[in-house]
Amino acid sequence: MKKIAVIVAGGTGSRMGKDIPKQFLLLNEKPILWYSIRAFLQAFEDMEIIVVAHQDHLERTQQIIDLFQERNKILLVTGGDTRFASVKNGLEQIHAPAVVFVHDAVRCLVSQKLISSCFEQAVEKGSAVPAVVSTDSIRVEEGAENKLVDRESVRIVQTPQTFRSEILLPAFAQPYSAFFTDEANVVEHSGQRVHLIEGDYANIKITRPVDMAIAEFYLSQGR
Repeated sequence: MKKIAVIVAGGTGSRMGKDIPKQFLLLNEKPILWYSIRAFLQAFEDMEIIVVAHQDHLERTQQIIDLFQERNKILLVTGGDTRFASVKNGLEQIHAPAVVFVHDAVRCLVSQKLISSCFEQAVEKGSAVPAVVSTDSIRVEEGAENKLVDRESVRIVQTPQTFRSEILLPAFAQPYSAFFTDEANVVEHSGQRVHLIEGDYANIKITRPVDMAIAEFYLSQGR
C-alpha cells in the first residue's frame, strides 16, 4: 500500500519569540523541518511526502526540500488559514489508496519505530493516533470550580496521526468546525472510530525556547 506523509509546516511560531517560524530554526545547523522530512524518508523507501507551507514561506521551504537527494518524492503545497484547511490542501494531492501520516513539522524527533508502528496499526485497524499518559496531575475547570481527574485515563496526543485514505479523505470533505483541532477530531466527527497507539515521550513538539534545548540534547544522544 502507498505511504504518504503530509507534513504540516504552516505555523508562524509566535510563542517561540523569533522572527522566523520555528520549523525553520536550526538544530545542529539543520532546520527543524529537515529532521521531520528525513525521518519519514528513512522510515520507508517508498514513502512519498507532501509538505504544506504558508504562502509567505514557500521559497524557504523549497530550499529545505532541495537539500534531499529524494526531492522528487517531496511535493510542496500551499497551506490554508487553519490547520484543517492546510491538511485538506495536502490531502487533495492524494489520488490513490494509501496510508496517510499527518505530522507536525516541529515534531522533529519522531522515530522510525513510531512511524512503522503507526503504519502497521493503520493497515490493520484503519487508524493509529500516538498518545502518551500524562505524567502530571490534571485538573479540569468547570465554571468557577475545578476538579482533579484521573491522569491514568488522560492521554496527550501526538503526531503522526495515521489513517487509511478511505477514512481520512472523506472526513475532510466535512465543513470546517472550530472543534477540529487535529485529524482525530475530524475523523471522529465523521462517524469513524479513532484508535490510539502508544506514543513516545521523546516525540516532543518544538513550541518554546526550552524545547530547542531538549531537542538538542536528544540529538546529542543519537536520536
